[in-house]
Parts: sequence; structure tokens; C-alpha cells
Amino acid sequence: MRSRDFVHLSLSSVLAQRMRSILTALGIAVGIAAVVLLTSIGEGVRQFVLHEFSQFGTNLIAINPGRTTTHGMPSGAIASVRPLTLGDAEALARLPHVEAMVPGVQGNAEVSADGRSRRTTVFGTGPQLLQVWNAQLALGRSLPADNPRTARAFVVLGSKLRSELFGTRNPLGARLRIGGETFRVIGVLSPQGQVLGFDLDDTVYIPAGRSMALFDREGLMEIDVRYAADVPAALMAERIRKVLLQRHGSEDFTITSQEDMLSTLDNILGVLTLAVGALGGISLLVGAVGIFTIMNIGVRERTAEIGLLRALGARRGQVLALFLGEAVVLASLGGFAGLAVGAGGAHLLGLLVPALPVKTPWMYALLAELLAAFIGLLAGALPAQRAARLDPVEALREE
Repeated sequence: MRSRDFVHLSLSSVLAQRMRSILTALGIAVGIAAVVLLTSIGEGVRQFVLHEFSQFGTNLIAINPGRTTTHGMPSGAIASVRPLTLGDAEALARLPHVEAMVPGVQGNAEVSADGRSRRTTVFGTGPQLLQVWNAQLALGRSLPADNPRTARAFVVLGSKLRSELFGTRNPLGARLRIGGETFRVIGVLSPQGQVLGFDLDDTVYIPAGRSMALFDREGLMEIDVRYAADVPAALMAERIRKVLLQRHGSEDFTITSQEDMLSTLDNILGVLTLAVGALGGISLLVGAVGIFTIMNIGVRERTAEIGLLRALGARRGQVLALFLGEAVVLASLGGFAGLAVGAGGAHLLGLLVPALPVKTPWMYALLAELLAAFIGLLAGALPAQRAARLDPVEALREE
């Protein structure tokens, strides 16, 4: 059998029963469309979350008070946990390869200026905020390098809060009241956006020592350390652990490197994307059952045709390949239609719901199309073998 005849027979059998072929391919198309759409949503969410965590860079380590794991200790031992102090922060800043460090104390307070007031986030930090957070100034300067325990009452505004309180007027030098204390505005940050619901632009930044006094806190909520990019995160974390162990006497703190957190998040979200795609894959199994059923019906209807082909000299392998080719064509056509619908639906969803991150992973889409062809191959295997094993004489009697 010539290749041209082989292709002609495969396509003609598919086109001869158009409605049946369309309905069969539709099952595969629905499955592929579901896989592409669901994985687009999963991949979009994955990239969004990773971007939220990585916008400050990957060479960051955060230290928080308390342990995130338990060791079977009695509950009374919790009272002996020492808070993180400004002294701890200063000790970490002196470590080799530490490029910048900021202490962190967060709270909520009434902020007022020029007869306008509102409640907003107050973040106690340090003079190296710009270096640690990769932030930029729109106006003025950052917090000065004062002694954190006796820092002057200066404040840096987020861009949104500046607009809310001062409009288009230059706020530099203006007086700002925060929770009953008066601060002087010395800077305004460029727009930073949100990080996991925390609006960096709707925030005021004051010295950490004054924030601890304002919120009556004994210790810091967090210490963020930026280290040299060529230093391994594990080595830097171990150095921090040794310093804090010497100062605290026990490991009553938690060290989290941005690198490890991003790696863990990437693995979790990657598995989530695969799981979501697998849900769409259920529709592919339904499509495979449809192809198997249609191919079995086709073998029964075309028994005489198979006998004639065998009588004309077609080998069993050629008959087998003929029916397998029909199954693969049906699955592939359905797969291409599903790709178009899935990718188009993902794009449309991104336009209709801008807040929903949607990103079509074309590698998954290609794998889904290859999977569709493979499913067609598997679904058509048994009917094709049955057709190839028919006795030519017995098949011709079916005419």
C-alpha cells in the first residue's frame, strides 16, 4: 500500500462519518481545553505568588522571634523565649558579607496632617530600608543613621499616603502626627505596590525604636538581612544562628531564607498546577472511551472492506496502521481544537477578570496535545488489532 493511498483511506474514513467523527473528537477537545485552561490559571497563580515573594530579591534572610517547630517541651517554657532586640539587629549587621539590615516593628495607628487623618499601617524600620527592600525615593531622603534607641522623630511616607494627606503639595518638612506623637516628613517612597495584601504605598515608615515605644513593644517583630549574592544562603543562615545562640542561649528564633522559601513555594505551586491539570485530564479519559467505542463500531461496519484490502494484498501491519492512524487523526484534531479553545478561553478570562493572574504554559499545552495523540493510539490499539486479525475470506462473506 502506497503512502498516498494510506493517507487517503485514513482521512476518507474519518470524513465519511462527519458527525460521528466530530462528536468523538469533541470529547478529546473538551479534555484538552480543560487541561489548558486550568493549568493556565494554576501557572498564573504560581508566577504571581513567586513574583510577590521575589520582588525584594533572593539574597534575603528574615529572622522572627519564637520557633515554628515544637520539641515536646512543656508550655511553661514559652515564657522564657527572649524577644529580638535592637542589640540583636546591630550584632547581625556586623556579620561578614551582610550588605544591609533593617529591624521591623509593625502596627496600626491614626495618622493626621493638614487637617486630614486616617488610620494606616505604621512600620518601624531602619536607615537601610531602601537597600534591603530594593525601594526607591520619589522625594527627599531615607531615615538617617541615628542611634535606634534615641532616633529623631522623622518619617518617610508611602506614595499613596502622601497623596491622601497632602495631595499634590510637597510634603517635605511638614509635620505629621502619629498616635499622639509629632514627626517631620523627610522623604516619600516611589510606588511599591502590594505584597500579599500588605500595601507598601499606604504606609508610614518611622525609626524602629520609636515604633517600639509607640506600640509599647519589648522586642522586634522581624529582622531582615540582605547579604552578598555570591554567599550561599545556608552559610549565611548558620552564621546568623550562631550569633543569636550566643546572645539568647537557646534557639528561640526562626530563620527563613528567601531562597529556601521561593524554592519551597515553587515546588508546592508546581505540584498544584499539575494536580489542577490532572483534573482536566479526566475529560481526556472520557474522550478515549469515545474513540475506543467508535473504532470498535468502525471495525464491525467495515469488515468487508478489511477483507477486500487483505485480498488485494494488504498486510496485517498495514491494516493495523490504518486503523491506528484513524484513531490518532481523530484525537489530534480534537486536541488542536481543544488547544485553541483553552488558550482563547484563558486569554479571554484574563481580559474579563484582570485581578486573576492567567498565564498559559505552552509546554503543558504541547504535552497535552501529545497526550491526546497517545490516548488516540491507545484507544485504537485493540480495535486495530482486531481488524488486522480478521480472516480475509470470512471478512469478505460479511458483504
